[in-house]
Amino acid sequence: MMPRTWLFVPGDSEKKLGKGAGAGADALIIDLEDSVAAARRPIARELTCEYLRNADRSICQLYVRINPLDTTDALLDLTGIIAGKPDGLLLPKAETVEDSNRLSYYLDALEVANGLEQGAVKIFPLATETPGAMLTLGGYRKVNSRVSALSWGAEDLSAAIGASTNRDDDGELSAPYILARSLCLMAAHAAGVQAVDTVHPDFRDDAGLQRSSKHARRDGFSGKIAIHPNQVAIINEAFTPSKDEIAHAQAVIDLFAANPDAGTLSLDGKMLDKPHLTQALRVVAFANIDRS
Repeated sequence: MMPRTWLFVPGDSEKKLGKGAGAGADALIIDLEDSVAAARRPIARELTCEYLRNADRSICQLYVRINPLDTTDALLDLTGIIAGKPDGLLLPKAETVEDSNRLSYYLDALEVANGLEQGAVKIFPLATETPGAMLTLGGYRKVNSRVSALSWGAEDLSAAIGASTNRDDDGELSAPYILARSLCLMAAHAAGVQAVDTVHPDFRDDAGLQRSSKHARRDGFSGKIAIHPNQVAIINEAFTPSKDEIAHAQAVIDLFAANPDAGTLSLDGKMLDKPHLTQALRVVAFANIDRS
């Protein structure tokens, strides 16, 4: 399953954890990092592990955002929640692909110690949250098999470089963050993993969220992170092919199937070649993903 919507839920809130699965997201990201105060992390680990043990896994995938790998909290997070068998871990402040490899080595040992299937826990790096990370994205071409997705972050990156804002006068992303978005997109596709767009931080701005979600799908992202349950339906709709899209894609596939030796074909007055077939196959495959 390729999630469209990844919804953050604070790991120290029983109430929000309880409501998370009913929000309609394809994946929950239970947060042990930014949304949890340091003093609350021990209880957050306990609540998260208990939630993972008892959650209905048929509703959505369950990832956990741990703390940055070079902190003591990261190891405490891992040992505190691994027995709950998370589907994956969101890795913040990833500097290079080697951070994912190091986390994978930790997971190798933890899975054995907890009787889990080897390689079962996936890794989802946030790959542009630091200036250094921006310069190493090409390394994800040789990513390890645990990595399932890549995303980027405008908020942490702008804070890291001392920017006053990451938006221009029109409210659109400014040049450094367009670069981060673009490099992450290419790195994900080069690695053969899911490209996930970052959050739309204003959870009351439905129009802006709809616009950024549609642009993300247009550009090649297959999902987006949400910070509020009210964002889920908008993101799901944006990343779900419409009936017209599916019908057109199937027509393209059928046309090429009927003309296997053709390099170019015409449909509805437009010329088609192999890239159009590739895109059509992607649309139909995404529409047919089982999200149950």
